[in-house]
Amino acid sequence: MSAASRAPQRSNRAPQSSRRATRVRRRATLAAGAAVTALLVSACTSGGTSGGGGNTNFVVGEGGISTVPAGERAAAPELSGETLEGEPLDVADHKGKVVVLNVWGSWCNPCRAEAKYFAKVAKDYADKGVQFVGINTRDGSTTAALNFEKDFGIPYPSLYDPTGKLMLRFEKGTLNPQAVPSTLVLDRDGKIAARSLTALDEKRLLKMLQPVVAEK
Repeated sequence: MSAASRAPQRSNRAPQSSRRATRVRRRATLAAGAAVTALLVSACTSGGTSGGGGNTNFVVGEGGISTVPAGERAAAPELSGETLEGEPLDVADHKGKVVVLNVWGSWCNPCRAEAKYFAKVAKDYADKGVQFVGINTRDGSTTAALNFEKDFGIPYPSLYDPTGKLMLRFEKGTLNPQAVPSTLVLDRDGKIAARSLTALDEKRLLKMLQPVVAEK
């Protein structure tokens, strides 16, 4: 028998421990990817439901717009802080006007889709006793949010709320922190008259706003 035939044959197969480690790494990678996807879906959605619980008296209408009869409305919580520009802002200072609150983030595609409609309606109703106020959430810095406002010509201020603490001040069931964008309309007494937990076009935004403006 030749020396070559007596030499041990090398296997092309990787050791079992190495194959096991590869499978573990692959599963870990897939799990991490799924977690990131779930976070992105929960962080920005074009639709949503209320947070559950609470007696908010919302009556669900067409197009995902909910309203509250005038005699059953709850007051909005204290909403104050600094704007994206670093200026102080208190929503209560606009009592006597109809206020449109829009929760948004520069990272949110549905927010980008609706931004031009909010800019237009805000300008159209600026002399009709209506004040728009944004609540910017989950932007790690103001830079991207300010660029968003510039890109879409947003004419109204936004409170900077990176951790979402302002949303949590609302009565349970009013807003869903996972539903961004969301919009509330406050009547002239500072009470919540209408809500949408989905992105809005101009027609649906006006459907929320006009009945409250018409109230005397």
